[in-house]
Amino acid sequence: MTAFRLRNLKFIVIAAGIAVALMLTLTGKASAQSKVPREAPKFEVDPSFPKIPNGWILGQVASAAADEKDHIWVLHRPRTVRPSLKRAPPVLEFDSAGNYIQGWGGDAQGYDWPKSEHGIYIDYKGFVWIGGQGDDDSILKFTKAGKFVMQIGKGGHKKTNKDTENFWRPADVFVYPKTNELFVADGYGNTRIIVFDADSGKFKRMWGAFGNTPEDVPARPRGEGGERVDPHHIAAKEIDPKDPGPKQFNTVHGVKVSNDGLVYVSDRGGKRVQVFTVEGKYVTQAYVDRWCEAPHCGNGHTVASTAFSADPAQRFLYVASRSPERIWIYDRKTLTPLDSFGRPGINPGEFYVLHHMTSDSKGNLYSSEVEDGRRIQKFVFKGIVPLPAK
Repeated sequence: MTAFRLRNLKFIVIAAGIAVALMLTLTGKASAQSKVPREAPKFEVDPSFPKIPNGWILGQVASAAADEKDHIWVLHRPRTVRPSLKRAPPVLEFDSAGNYIQGWGGDAQGYDWPKSEHGIYIDYKGFVWIGGQGDDDSILKFTKAGKFVMQIGKGGHKKTNKDTENFWRPADVFVYPKTNELFVADGYGNTRIIVFDADSGKFKRMWGAFGNTPEDVPARPRGEGGERVDPHHIAAKEIDPKDPGPKQFNTVHGVKVSNDGLVYVSDRGGKRVQVFTVEGKYVTQAYVDRWCEAPHCGNGHTVASTAFSADPAQRFLYVASRSPERIWIYDRKTLTPLDSFGRPGINPGEFYVLHHMTSDSKGNLYSSEVEDGRRIQKFVFKGIVPLPAK
């Protein structure tokens, strides 16, 4: 055999060996991946939570928040309670077992209480933040005892996304401890996330969908039922799945910041979660129940709120889907949907106009319901369970 043929044979043997090794490596990786269990948290509703005292009646329950003691703070709308009934204070604190601790809030001198209560949040320093969506323009900061601390924003101004001192119907807030910054979902009127220093209230930055400059949306005509009509609306079944969607938010309803510094924005009318860095750089998005269309699917809105699992890595992202009345469980890193629970109804574990959502340090979930739902529900974390194979 010639030297040339020997060299060629040697090359073929080496190449074949490399190919076999690569195939074995890939097979091993595929086998390892196939062995990764599909699993998700399991929850069980606690129908006894909370215990409402004094014969009080709750109005529309707009929001809930957990503090460092796993006490649950509930914000409801007393104005939606019939005058003949006994109204509870708008802010209510309960311990983890649902026992009433205290209540406060409402109109008073020195600040502008919202016309329609909407979002509540307890920050890492123990301050209580409250916002409203009844054409309200401010965010309020209180101590846990209800002592007024600060107001950001004031009414009587032109409603515009260009305003860095005021809001237009802000829906939700979150304080990120690592930067001590207040992130505001602004909201029903404006189309942006806007950020302030949580101590001074000084404006820092803002952004819209995909990190775009937030734009004022022209007033849309109203339909026969009073709803806003979009003349450029395209039915969900006609949308290309690869279509990234509108370049502006549509009802910026919720905001949460993860431990690793990612901002999760609930674009309720846009039916999507968008993810950003804390500086406002767009990362990714996921549509949730994009098929949902009014009037056969509530008002056609979906992503009302998000929450995180209690593990340090916050492995799971929970998404409250308003009109389909269910809570989705996602892999937070990949935004892969894993499971969901809930359905329309008024029984424990069902939802009637799902609104905001929060989680505590034990992994329990709490959901609020507006319109005629008017309640908060506790879903007790029961551990991580395997999911059926696909």
